[in-house]
Amino acid sequence: MRVKDTAGSYVTEGQAFERDMDYIPDRITTEPGRSQDPRVGEVEAKTWPAEPGRYHLAAAKACPWANRSIIVRNLLGLQDVISMGLAGPTHDADSWTFDLNEGGRDPVLGIEKLQEAYVNRIPDYPKGITVPAMVDIESKAVVTNDFPQITHDFFFEWRDHHRPDAPDLWPDDVRDEMEEVMKRVFTEVNNGVYRCGFAGSQESYEEAYDRLWTAMDWLEERLGDRRYLMGDTVTEADVRLFTTLARFDAVYYAHFKCNRNQLKEMSNLWGYARDLYQVPEFGDTVDFEQIKAHYYVVQTDINPTKIVPKGPDPDVWLTPHGRG
Repeated sequence: MRVKDTAGSYVTEGQAFERDMDYIPDRITTEPGRSQDPRVGEVEAKTWPAEPGRYHLAAAKACPWANRSIIVRNLLGLQDVISMGLAGPTHDADSWTFDLNEGGRDPVLGIEKLQEAYVNRIPDYPKGITVPAMVDIESKAVVTNDFPQITHDFFFEWRDHHRPDAPDLWPDDVRDEMEEVMKRVFTEVNNGVYRCGFAGSQESYEEAYDRLWTAMDWLEERLGDRRYLMGDTVTEADVRLFTTLARFDAVYYAHFKCNRNQLKEMSNLWGYARDLYQVPEFGDTVDFEQIKAHYYVVQTDINPTKIVPKGPDPDVWLTPHGRG
């Protein structure tokens, strides 16, 4: 049996979960054919010009990968430069849908399903319809759905439009270490919870579970002597970890069987997560009801009854974190 997950990947019964990371590779850059990130330089993929008002970010508060893009857009102050449309949490088998809006259509693109923007770009698009996606407003066609690249380019390619006090999300003095941290966070935590939840065998589940908790213990120790992952300031690494932590107790602990302990039982990680949540650019992007509805209603192979748990109480996220 093959079951589609929330990001358009598949799990095969009896085998370990494999995430499909083959996304539309186009980039939106300040200079055609070249990235403003000095470590990237020339760009092999097709590039589109970074023009204010030209693109629409299709996202969903329910999705951790899309949640990253919403947070970074907020942190950098790009709300008036890149418009955004939010899909509802309980998409159908074909596509994320804009059912939160009056008339069930995205207010900028005028479409009901994000799938329409994918087909406008690639007729008979064969893969999962994923968020986030950057959409060209005039053609209503997807430019890219490469979620790690989208937030990277929000920082490097839209710098002329950042708010004056925007944080340095990719500080050069810790860049090498940060990229290693982000790699481990992605493989072992962000994707690690999915490897647990969508494991196709007991053996693959237990291996994924052990890897996840090895990484969680590493993070708990790392955050014992620093406020954020890379030191005293927020970076892209924190954005990438936060969206998984925000879903941990509400979804991953039970639904994905990541149940060694809850996040709130790890003092450093729990304080760190609340510290970030209480920053409006982070916390305002989190909707626990949408998050729970998405996982528990859409993923019927894991939760066939579609019953959505009432807890946990989201007010615990507003308690003092002690990490100032």
